[in-house]
Amino acid sequence: MDNCTTANTSVDLTKVKPYGDTMNDGQVEMAFTLPVPYGDEATEAARQLVKKMGCDEPSVVYSHDMGGGYTFFVVYGKCQHTIDYSNIHVAKVESDIMERDECGQYIEDNIKRDVIIVGATTGFDAHTVGIDAIINMKGFHGHFGLERFKNVVSLNMGSQVPNEELIAKAKEINADAILVSQTVTQKDIHIQNLTEMAELMEAEGLRDKMLLLCGGPRVSHELAQELGYDAGFGTHTYAEHVCSYIITEIVKRGRV
Repeated sequence: MDNCTTANTSVDLTKVKPYGDTMNDGQVEMAFTLPVPYGDEATEAARQLVKKMGCDEPSVVYSHDMGGGYTFFVVYGKCQHTIDYSNIHVAKVESDIMERDECGQYIEDNIKRDVIIVGATTGFDAHTVGIDAIINMKGFHGHFGLERFKNVVSLNMGSQVPNEELIAKAKEINADAILVSQTVTQKDIHIQNLTEMAELMEAEGLRDKMLLLCGGPRVSHELAQELGYDAGFGTHTYAEHVCSYIITEIVKRGRV
C-alpha cells in the first residue's frame, strides 16, 4: 500500500514539516556535543549553531559538562523547511512477505529441495546480534530465525569472519545465498568490507550462482545494490523477510 494513502488527510503532503504542539509548528529537538568548555559561551554557541541550521527561536534546554573541554546540549527550535512527502520514492526489496510456515510450504511446492543459507558478521566486526536475529532458532522480537524454517538449512558462522572464509564455506556447502551482517560503521568501515566481499564473489565467479545479501542498522536496499549485492535489509526486518526474498528469487532465476 502506498504510504501516502495512510497519512493524515488534513496535512498537505507536499509541504510536510515537524509537528510538536500544533500542526506545522516545526518544533524539533536536537542533541549534540560541541568541543568547547561548559559555560555561558558554550550555550550561546549551541544556540547560534541551531539558528544557522535554519531553526527559529532556538532554546538550549539542557547542557552538561562532559569534561576535557566538551559540552553536551539538548536544544529546541522551530524548523522552517518543508519536504514534499508525496514525491518520495525509496528503493525497497520487492517480494511478498510470507510467514515461516508459508516459506516452508513454498519451498516444498516450488523448489523441492532444501534451501541452503550461510551467514556471518565479517571483517573485524564482533557484533552478532544481527546475524543471530536472522539465523538462530530463537530469532528476535517474537520472530523465529531461519533455523526454525522447514526445508531451510542455515549456518551461522558467527563474528569476525574473513570474507574469504565465508565464501569458501558457501562453496563447500553449495549455498543458495550468503548473508553478510555489518554493525560497526565508523568511518564507513562497513562499506569497505561489503565492497571487498562483492568483489571477491565476482573474482570467484560466484555472483551468478549465489544470492548475495547484506544487512545491518546502516544498510539499505539502495546501498546494497550500489555495492553489488542482490538485496539489503535494515532495521525492522526479520527472518521471514530474508527467506521470502531468497526463495522467490531462486524460483524467479530458475535455480530450483
